[in-house]
Amino acid sequence: MALLVLGSTGTLGRQIVRKALNEGFQVRCLVRNFRKSAFLKEWGAELIYGDLIMPETIPLALIGTTAIIDCSTGRPDDSCDIESIDLQSKYILIESAIKANVKRFIFFSILDSYLYIDIRLVMLKSLVESRLKNSGLSFTIFYLPGFFQGLIPQYALPILDQKSIWITSESSSISYISTQDVAGIAVKSLSISQFNNKCIPITGNKSWTSFDIINLCQRISGRRAKKSRVPVIVLNLLQTFVQIFQWTANIAERLAFTQILSRGYYAGADMKEVLYILRLNKDDVEPLEFYLQEYFERIIKKVRELNYQVLSSSKNINESDF
Repeated sequence: MALLVLGSTGTLGRQIVRKALNEGFQVRCLVRNFRKSAFLKEWGAELIYGDLIMPETIPLALIGTTAIIDCSTGRPDDSCDIESIDLQSKYILIESAIKANVKRFIFFSILDSYLYIDIRLVMLKSLVESRLKNSGLSFTIFYLPGFFQGLIPQYALPILDQKSIWITSESSSISYISTQDVAGIAVKSLSISQFNNKCIPITGNKSWTSFDIINLCQRISGRRAKKSRVPVIVLNLLQTFVQIFQWTANIAERLAFTQILSRGYYAGADMKEVLYILRLNKDDVEPLEFYLQEYFERIIKKVRELNYQVLSSSKNINESDF
């Protein structure tokens, strides 16, 4: 099976590429920059030039493609409007997939998106879902909450660097999951008919609030966190302000997610169907505790090794003085 992965250099995309290659798939990656994507080629993937803001590059990339996994989304630093990438280009991608007779299309969306349809980025995702469902393509839409990997810069690094963790006063609870687990499920679903034309949530085993995660990081690392509260209304005002400028429009779209937080977002769902189809147990999904434990142990070990090297170098310099 020839698999085309969009968003292959992203947090989830690269895990899907690695997993698919390990499973024996012929993997092709749509990329804008060959130099930044060189690591994918080293893994064994084929790089194909394409840019979602240049629709004419999409159809050519689908020649010989059997299945598509779309992990792409607009970035805050993109110069084009978010609608160009998260809606218009997706429509063209779906139309091109129909003409290329693609056998399977996997798309990732936001868990419980129907509750937040008034938020533009969520609305764009919902529109793509609707087009995909009516396309006649064999599809699977996976609804995701949030990734373990996103918690590192938000919580773990500030604690290690003794910097403030900026949190709101919301009580949102999210069932974070590892991108490795999501990648494994997505790749396996390509060869399982029960996933055809299904919309399925993928979540972790437990829901976490911001304070739960901070307490967990403190316990594992043995360090105290510096917490700074930011009222949601302040972030909303910041969103309104940055919308004034064209070059900050995409940042404003991301800040719009604060409206989800202010409503007490709960991102959790039952994974029984997925686990049953894949013949997995609940324990096969990595817990957040294990992920953070491994992260902190690895970082602390590196710090100790660096400190040892510095001390050894200082000792050698001092001894050379005599």
